[in-house]
Amino acid sequence: MPEILTTFIPYAALIAVYMTAWFVVALIRKDNSIADIAWGLGFVLIAAVSLLRRGDRAGRPVLATTLIFIWGLRLAIHILLRNRKRGEDSRYAEWRRNWGRSFIWRSYLQVFLLQGLFLLLISSAVILINRSIDAVLPPLGLLDAAGTAVWVVGFLYEAVGDAQLARFKKDPTNRGKIMDRGLWKYTRHPNYFGESLMWWGIFLLALSVPGGWMTVMSPLVITLLLVRVSGIPLLEKKYAANTEFQAYARRTNAFVPWFPKK
Repeated sequence: MPEILTTFIPYAALIAVYMTAWFVVALIRKDNSIADIAWGLGFVLIAAVSLLRRGDRAGRPVLATTLIFIWGLRLAIHILLRNRKRGEDSRYAEWRRNWGRSFIWRSYLQVFLLQGLFLLLISSAVILINRSIDAVLPPLGLLDAAGTAVWVVGFLYEAVGDAQLARFKKDPTNRGKIMDRGLWKYTRHPNYFGESLMWWGIFLLALSVPGGWMTVMSPLVITLLLVRVSGIPLLEKKYAANTEFQAYARRTNAFVPWFPKK
């Protein structure tokens, strides 16, 4: 078996155990929404374990792990606070109704284990960065600076976008209205754009380690999920009949920020 593949086997096993534990909690609570909290914390777990297994504190691994810690913890806390006392998210509640008797095993496979697979693929960049202890690596340089800068821009888009939306929803006068202010004026999903951008930044850090180019699947997978699979399509589906949202969608880019169309 190629060495690069054996690198990921322990993390695949760890993620399987991790997601199974969250699945059991979801069964007890009757709420699959906690999978969204598990998402960010899963990346923190993988980054921490891979750095500890490395055994030293080299600059690039510490930098990559720190960035993922900041992102994963902020996201998990944000979702935890957002979902308090709200009950199960509408997406998961719909699946609960539609899946009927097959709900338990489909939840395990299609929500938790599938999410774990994506977690592993997206984590490939930090796993490889933290693995390369025996290689002669260049010190932190311009590529790392560029990757960190891209990550910071992405983090600001996600964090500021989330904060703006939360503040908008807290105002009772905005009930039933569409958020089209701040960053949301330039993209319908600044938080998703920011999350994707952060992983492109981590990928730039990985380019300095042997085989780092192969981890391009990390930002590609998260971008594909957000744009074509579980992000934008699922969220915008419930606004299909909302004329205000459709007008907003016609003038505002779905993902990459740009000036509104006239």
